[in-house]
Amino acid sequence: MAPIAVPTPQPQVVAGTEREVLRCEHCKLVQFRTGNDICRKCKKSLLPELPKVQPIAIVAEPDAPHAEGIQVASAVRDLRHVRNLSQRQLATRMNVPRTYISKIENGKAMPTLSSLDRLARALQVDISALLRDAPTRHKDETAVLMTDPFLAEIAKFTSHLTSTQKSIFLNHVRELAQGRARKLA
Repeated sequence: MAPIAVPTPQPQVVAGTEREVLRCEHCKLVQFRTGNDICRKCKKSLLPELPKVQPIAIVAEPDAPHAEGIQVASAVRDLRHVRNLSQRQLATRMNVPRTYISKIENGKAMPTLSSLDRLARALQVDISALLRDAPTRHKDETAVLMTDPFLAEIAKFTSHLTSTQKSIFLNHVRELAQGRARKLA
């Protein structure tokens, strides 16, 4: 017995409204299009399956310029660490929730201009320091530190130290700074 050829279903006009006739790809039932596009018999979708698209991973070049939000995020985090502040302490200085600082540092929130001003005051920097890229910011901070004659003299010798010697030296400087801070308090 020869198979019966079924013509491709065409839209039909029933009582003045056009209803689309579809064939289910799974159970082959010919039916009117349902409101939810689900087959009446096998309960599978009547919509054609879309080809699966592989997601494309976009990897930024290491030396590619970062977006403005990322620069602010890294600037806030770097400056907070340099100032030895926790997120909670910075948030208290700004009179905002700690989670807001976290969102800024993770690039999930972009601070408004007034928030940038409050951030700059809380971190004791100029607002432009929050908008510069990290290498420029570090270069500027180094230039400020090198204006101190004592630090400029020490910097000449630190380049010749091994990593262990640098660690010991930094620990001594940290202890001296903490001792001085305790005396001032």
